[in-house]
Amino acid sequence: MSPWPIASLLPHAGDMILLDEVRSYDADSLCAFAVVKPGPYSLPDGSLPPWLGMELMAQAVGAWAGCQARLAGEPVKLGFLLGTRRYEIHADTLPAGARLTIHVRRGLVDASGMSVFECELHDEARLLAEARLNVYQPKDPTAFIQEESPE
Repeated sequence: MSPWPIASLLPHAGDMILLDEVRSYDADSLCAFAVVKPGPYSLPDGSLPPWLGMELMAQAVGAWAGCQARLAGEPVKLGFLLGTRRYEIHADTLPAGARLTIHVRRGLVDASGMSVFECELHDEARLLAEARLNVYQPKDPTAFIQEESPE
């Protein structure tokens, strides 16, 4: 279990945080937990659309990066989900009240801040989704997102 609250590991706030806690982490992986509850992305029946599994995975990657920053005594930095070449969903929705476990494992990483994570999303009985996420965490995120003024 993480000694830090989930909100201190992610650059998100309020209802945008979909994870409830970090169960375990190490230098290359993280296991997070979430309960599907009503929020801004909920469907009328309280479930979540299946594509939101990718956001849960991305937040788990962000929590992993947050844990690594905290361990190094550094501030949590903004990172970017660049996309995926593979997102396989094995459910029509993420049901209301479902207790989800999200596993992320870092594969490829390079010095520029690019990484690839293998991710899985499970409920208590089965694999719901899997993906390979491409992410980027620049050394200076503010410089990365700052637009130049048009001339």
